[in-house]
Amino acid sequence: MGEDLSATIRQGLKTDVVGRRIIYLPSVTSTMDAAREQALKGAAEGTAVIAGEQTEGRGRLKRKWLAPTGNIALSIILYPNIASLPYLIMVASLAVVKAIKSVTGVDVQIKWPNDILIGGKKVSGILIENEVRGNKVVYSIVGIGINVGLSISKHKEIADIATSLDDDIDRIKLIRSLLQEFDKLYQQLPDVKTIYKSWRDNLVTLGKQVKATWGKQAIEGIAEDVDKDGALSIREKDGEIIKVVAGDVTLRG
Repeated sequence: MGEDLSATIRQGLKTDVVGRRIIYLPSVTSTMDAAREQALKGAAEGTAVIAGEQTEGRGRLKRKWLAPTGNIALSIILYPNIASLPYLIMVASLAVVKAIKSVTGVDVQIKWPNDILIGGKKVSGILIENEVRGNKVVYSIVGIGINVGLSISKHKEIADIATSLDDDIDRIKLIRSLLQEFDKLYQQLPDVKTIYKSWRDNLVTLGKQVKATWGKQAIEGIAEDVDKDGALSIREKDGEIIKVVAGDVTLRG
């Protein structure tokens, strides 16, 4: 994806909100940073910032996210109602799952809270940053990274946990599908009944032995269920159920 592909991506894009404006940047430190700058300038809702390459991409908890040329890296600017904030991760996760399945036919699953897996390995990650003042959302930015044509073996730090879509997939088609799926789901908010059920059905985490960590705390147990606001319920060995609102989960065994 070398030239300015804004017009190419827009051509045939069937959305009402997401992707109404597309900003293509051949190289950028982070689409999240570029999108934030646009949001503070009053960019239209649904504006998507797409990078040819990301030099300083990041994931949750300030982790580095590899996004060399060929990978898909984009951020979407939104101005949702504050009540919709907990459900953006569900919308984004489902959009990625539906887009990858639609374009490649590959079976994809979600690992709570924000990892998209193929064969148990991470192919996509999602990062959401919100600016809230009082009870008003100033902006929400949803960042999505998808590994495409990434030579995992060349990156030892992720070789055991990551995977990639094949290099020959149609990246433009995948981006279009992702924006369209996101648009359809986003417009259902704040009605989350269908979104929640579909998101829950795609979670690989439930019923598994897991270790959850947040801050300096950690617990192990069986991931029993998720609330409609996205909180994960884990039953420890003594039977006590702990709800984890945010953190990292590792599947055990």
